[in-house]
Amino acid sequence: MEMIRTAVELLFVLLILTGALLSAVSSVGLIRLPDVYLRSHAAAKSATLGVLCVLTGAFLYFAFFLDFISAKLLLGIVFVFMTSPLSAHLTGRAAYRSGVPLWNRRIQDDLKEVLEKERIKSDSSTS
Repeated sequence: MEMIRTAVELLFVLLILTGALLSAVSSVGLIRLPDVYLRSHAAAKSATLGVLCVLTGAFLYFAFFLDFISAKLLLGIVFVFMTSPLSAHLTGRAAYRSGVPLWNRRIQDDLKEVLEKERIKSDSSTS
């Protein structure tokens, strides 16, 4: 029984350490990547997954070993899962619409054509 307890505890520790490692990778991406869009992507994906791993590991540890279900940790998991990707998307969209330049080696720009069509449509409807 003690062996199973130790193995499960180790699993939760690995989940928390994985989350911490993913958050560290996110910080490296924020420093190394060339433009705001790639940085936003790195921050949103790896930091969100990192925080979710840490919070999930803490929640499972409290639930299994201390018999304590933390509503605060559950709310934290839900809100991070919902708000972090959405805020990164909206930040990137606001940067693009305000004219922040793309990285000069970027190959594809899907929004350029859509925004030009939208601009033409709005100009024709106002005149």
